[in-house]
Order: sequence, then structure tokens, then C-alpha cells
Amino acid sequence: MRIVFIGPPGSGKGTQAQRLNDYLGIAHLSTGDMLRDPRCVATPAGRLALEHMNAGQLVPDDVVIEIVRERLKDPDCAKGSLFDGFPRTLSQAEALDRLLDGSGRPLKLVLELQVDEALLLERLLSRGRDDDKAETIQERFRQYQLLTAPVVDYYRGRGILRSIDGNGSPDEVFAQIKQAVDAISPRSG
Repeated sequence: MRIVFIGPPGSGKGTQAQRLNDYLGIAHLSTGDMLRDPRCVATPAGRLALEHMNAGQLVPDDVVIEIVRERLKDPDCAKGSLFDGFPRTLSQAEALDRLLDGSGRPLKLVLELQVDEALLLERLLSRGRDDDKAETIQERFRQYQLLTAPVVDYYRGRGILRSIDGNGSPDEVFAQIKQAVDAISPRSG
């Protein structure tokens, strides 16, 4: 099963992605983690990505897609993969679909965590990280909406988007996630 996890900063996406990964036993693919992996940096695409990151630039979509393509060849991806924080843009979503469809392993589900902005702000401010200032957080929300709204609309149009109410407790949110996943591919046992 191939699943994309989408959610704004502070939505609990990382926590829920890890829980879902444990539940399904599929590879957890975070482009951030992939870009920091020494195996990635040893590839031509990884070296190109590192050049962009070291220059303070975003890694171009075609480079990110190549890194994802290489990662999907790893044995742990054979059973499935959970994309965490990717795709971030419409062009990345379209490229991912072409990649997965071309391999005969299409995307089955996109989970969107929806959380009230006031609760997101409260969660992020309570973490106490240096980059979690109210102005910075508001800009991250703005960027998220700007870049991600078209991705959400794209997957909604494909009929594979399931919106999850992320305002509850972690267990309540995960219960909704499991229900959405099991509706697509029921688990036995």
C-alpha cells in the first residue's frame, strides 16, 4: 500500500505517521530524512540536493523525485510506503503519481490531518523550539496553505483523499486513521 500523509506544522503528522508505520509495517519515507541519509548523499541526485541545501535553496522537484525513485528500490519498500511530508507541491504530487503508476504500484490513499489553527499555534508555541515564534509559525502556516492547498485539491479530485480531524487526542486521531486505512485494505488478525 502506498500512502501520503499531509498535515500542517503542529498537526501531529510525525507522531501519527510513526504510529501508522508501526501498524502497517511499511517503509516510512520522509524526504527530509532521505536528504540527510549518507547513502543518498553518495548518489548523483543526493550530491546535487546537498549543493542546493548548502546554498540555502530548495531542492528542485526533479532532484527530489529522483531521490524518491532510488529509495523506492530498497527492499523495505516492497510491501508499501508511507510518504511523510512529501509531496509538498502540485508538481511533486503529479510526478509522484507518474512514478508510482509507472511502476504498477499506484498511490492508494492520502491522509490529510486537519487541525484548528489556534490549536496548531498553541501546540507549536508549547514545544519551546527556537524557530517556534508566533511570527515564524504564521509564515509557515501561510506557506503550507499556499503550497499544499493545490495538492489537497488534486488528491481530492482523484478520489483518494481522506480528511482526518486532528483536533482530538493522539489515540482518537489514530483511530480515525486506522479506520480510513482499513477501509482501503482491511487487515486480518
